[in-house]
Amino acid sequence: MLLYALGILVVVVGLALSIGLHELGHLIPAKRFGVKVGQYMIGFGPTLWSRRRGETEYGVKAIPLGGYISMAGMYPPAKVGAGSRTASTGFFDTLVQDARDQSAETIGEGDEDRVFYKLSVPKRIVIMLGGPVMNLLIAIVLYAIVLCGFGINQYSTTLGAVNECVVTDVSQTECTDADPAAPAAEAGLRPGDRLVSIDGTAVTDWNQASELIRSHPDETIAFVVERDGSEVTLQVTPMLVERQLVGDDGQGVVDADGNPVTQEVGFIGVGPATEKVRQPVTAVLPAVWDNTVAVGKIILTLPQRLVQVGQAAFGGDERDPNGPISVVGVGRLAGEITALDAAPVADRAAGLIQMLAALNVALFAFNLIPLLPLDGGHVAGALWEAIRRGFAKLRGRPDPGPVDIARLLPLTMVIVAVLAVSSALLIYADIVNPVTLQ
Repeated sequence: MLLYALGILVVVVGLALSIGLHELGHLIPAKRFGVKVGQYMIGFGPTLWSRRRGETEYGVKAIPLGGYISMAGMYPPAKVGAGSRTASTGFFDTLVQDARDQSAETIGEGDEDRVFYKLSVPKRIVIMLGGPVMNLLIAIVLYAIVLCGFGINQYSTTLGAVNECVVTDVSQTECTDADPAAPAAEAGLRPGDRLVSIDGTAVTDWNQASELIRSHPDETIAFVVERDGSEVTLQVTPMLVERQLVGDDGQGVVDADGNPVTQEVGFIGVGPATEKVRQPVTAVLPAVWDNTVAVGKIILTLPQRLVQVGQAAFGGDERDPNGPISVVGVGRLAGEITALDAAPVADRAAGLIQMLAALNVALFAFNLIPLLPLDGGHVAGALWEAIRRGFAKLRGRPDPGPVDIARLLPLTMVIVAVLAVSSALLIYADIVNPVTLQ
């Protein structure tokens, strides 16, 4: 139980640090560009601790599920000549004007030029992308620790299993007198033997060994293995069997009718052992990219996946292990990882670090969605402003001024509500029907 709690604590602290560094990614360029920053906060809700340094209040709030920095002048004022608020002003118009008024209140005397909306488009984009980019950099560092420091499990050239027989029924758990002996066991291969060469070809990885075996059905070939520090040569005759063809993507190949495409190959009845292999630095960015693509696919299919989560939460369907989960689900998985007594401590530590890396990839990708209140929404607004000004200049028209993104607040409220409902659904599902390691 203590180890389980430790895993949850590691993820909570790691998530809080990731959020803090995300907001730091906004804070540093904002201050460098002269924007007045009133607050830097980790979390939401009541303030637990804060301290003012210069013009900025730094603090921690009770709910560590996000963070923010408060920049002066996030929204531009209404254009001159716009209608004033009256008793008949609609709710959404009032909401927009209140946001403008609150933004104006952050601008102190003498700070009129230290506001966010007056910055150039490139500077605003740098500020808003600073947070997601910080999460991306964290993910790269954490993946480098996992891949280059701990390494990952890979098939080795050492035999991990040698079958006694070739079963004729896939549901069998033991050999019978009717099952033929497996060629590997019959030839004297043993678990723990390290393959040195097959048919005179030096073996460097398991895929190569597997291909050599498959390409020599019904042929007696020499296997040189290292056993107890000495090399032993054995004569093995791979059995001719029919197996489904596997494509470059690792999936079984099927024909136009959906039937498996098979081929006749050699088979001896062995399986590889796994070993930790440290990866080169060049493997880090591809791993981060693969994770980002996976998160992007989840985001693009989020409505469908949330329906599946709802069916699992309320209908008892099985959860998709590759689907979205909440921070509660992440915490449970972290607890399960640290509670795996059979796993080495290094493997458990690597698992937690990789989980934090994946969380930062998710924060990076999710915040790039071009909708307010996410960072990508502010970036989209800045880009639209640049496009408007570009067209105005081409047509010889006056500068249209900053984009009034405050007008998007009604849509922002809808998005916030959708995110809140989605989060509540995921948290409930992670309580009643969680994704587990089993």
